[in-house]
Amino acid sequence: MSAHSPSPPQSPLHGWIPALVAVAGSLAAMAAVAALGVWAAGAADLPEGAFGPVLAAVLVLAVGGTVRLSGDAGGLAGTEGGLTAIPLTVTLTGALLLGWFFLRPLRRRTVVGAPGLAGWAARIAVLWLLAVLGLALAARRTFEVSLGDDLLGDLGELFGVTPVVGFAADVLPTVLISLVWLAGVLVVAVLVSRGAPLPPELMRFQAGARPAARATLGLLLAAVAVALVVALVVAATEGHTAETFAVILLGLPNVAWLGLTVGLGATWEGRVEGPFGLPMPQVLDEVLRTPDVSELNLGSLVDHDGGRWWWLLVGAAVLVAAAACFMAAASPARVPPWQQALRLAVALALAVLTIGPTARVSARIGLSVLGIGDLGEGLTGQVLLEPQLWGALGLALLWGLVAGFAGAWAVRGGRRRRR
Repeated sequence: MSAHSPSPPQSPLHGWIPALVAVAGSLAAMAAVAALGVWAAGAADLPEGAFGPVLAAVLVLAVGGTVRLSGDAGGLAGTEGGLTAIPLTVTLTGALLLGWFFLRPLRRRTVVGAPGLAGWAARIAVLWLLAVLGLALAARRTFEVSLGDDLLGDLGELFGVTPVVGFAADVLPTVLISLVWLAGVLVVAVLVSRGAPLPPELMRFQAGARPAARATLGLLLAAVAVALVVALVVAATEGHTAETFAVILLGLPNVAWLGLTVGLGATWEGRVEGPFGLPMPQVLDEVLRTPDVSELNLGSLVDHDGGRWWWLLVGAAVLVAAAACFMAAASPARVPPWQQALRLAVALALAVLTIGPTARVSARIGLSVLGIGDLGEGLTGQVLLEPQLWGALGLALLWGLVAGFAGAWAVRGGRRRRR
């Protein structure tokens, strides 16, 4: 065959099958983790046929979507509520796998141009949006609610009221937010990758940002690993095994990254009322179960449960210091310490800026009959947990600057001694 023979024509499916594998594989892993978590949380108590819609709703929440809670009983009764909570174990599983699938074919190439990279990302995005659209349409279900034997039940029996409550995903916001989520995952994957051939303009940016990005990602994953060890010890020694594994499979990063930010000195605000609550650790529920919005920080934890919570500060300091040294060791020796400190500060601030909206919790459901609101024990409740974000960002910048500068000098001193 001549060296100048034309290459065979590419199939119309070229690139689409790997993209389908990437999307399907990531969602399948997310669904498996979510299904186990929902089962551990009590899926056996769900009405027949409800498991699928509930699982779809969990996946919708995992990619940043929103789920509305609603209900009706003619003109006599109504329910209202909403749910904003991201099961970050499911989210993290999907993000890690999707990033790996995205980078895998790029490592097989010697050169990739901007059009090729954009085309590969676009194929994944199209299939991803179709899959999320299907999940959002499937995430809807209604249930009949028993009013019990108290005043609320008497009113319901008198007027023939049988409230129906349900949930449904907000389709358009879910699809749009999931696209932002996907873009963030792919950008982080490119930033931390070492082996993928990228266009020159991206290579120059990646070279400066990669050490800080890898160090910060390692910091977040290390916090989750520590939380996993603690959770397993709790499950083995203190009981509540099913509840603990539900937290592990659905919300372990929520707890880990909340603890990390509190260890850095950040303050969260929240309130818990009614039958709902924060399942792990129990002290969070106790601190926030007050008549008004309460503050959750190192001070409130220590005041409530003794000095053992200072380990959050120690753990955060160790993790940030390790990330700073890792970043300095991965950076070229010519990069000055002040620049490394600035890069780590920005990376840590971006991490906290991501943790704040993703780890926040807002859930409320209320029931009223004939205008008498919030009746019925077990039918009304609220959980609220959100960060004081600007203060947390300032602390992250300060920690990043100090640790980045100290880590850079420590690694530089080690390099000099080895000479």
